[in-house]
Amino acid sequence: MLMLGILLTSQAMAIEVVTHPDVTDNNLTKSQLRRIYTMRQLRWSDDSAISVFVLPNHHPIHERFAKERLQIFPYQLNRIWHKLTYSGLGVAPIVVDSEQALIQAVLNTPGAIGYIEDMSLVEIKLNQSEKVTVTINNTQESPAVEKQQKEQGKGVINVVKIKG
Repeated sequence: MLMLGILLTSQAMAIEVVTHPDVTDNNLTKSQLRRIYTMRQLRWSDDSAISVFVLPNHHPIHERFAKERLQIFPYQLNRIWHKLTYSGLGVAPIVVDSEQALIQAVLNTPGAIGYIEDMSLVEIKLNQSEKVTVTINNTQESPAVEKQQKEQGKGVINVVKIKG
C-alpha cells in the first residue's frame, strides 16, 4: 500500500520543462535538453538566443530535474558551469530563488527556458482560467487578446515535450 502511494506521488510531481510563449521549439530530445543546460546549445532553431533559468543547487526541484531529466548529478552540472565561467568560455545559467521567480523570469524573458513541478503548471493554468484579463509583462490584456493568444498557441507558458 505504501509503495503505491510513493509511485502515485512521484508520478504526480513530475518535472516539466517550460519556455517563454514565443519559443517555437515545442519538442526537444533529451540530448538537446542536456546541451542547453550544459550551456553548449545557446540558440533555438530559429536562431534566437536561449536564456537558461535554474533553481539553486540544493533546491529539491533542481536536484530532481538534474537527475531525472538530464541524467546528471547536480554537483556535476555545477562543475560544468563553473568551468565555463572561470575559463571565460561561457556563462552559467541564471539562478532564481524560487519556482515562482523562475516562472516569472521565463514569462518575462524572450527565449527563456526553465523547469517546474507539474503541480505548479496546473496552478498556473487554473489561475489563468479564473482571470477575466491576463497580465503579461505588466500590461493588462483584454479577453479578446487572450483568446487570440490561445488560438495562436501562445499561452501563458509553453510546456516542452522531451523525446527519448
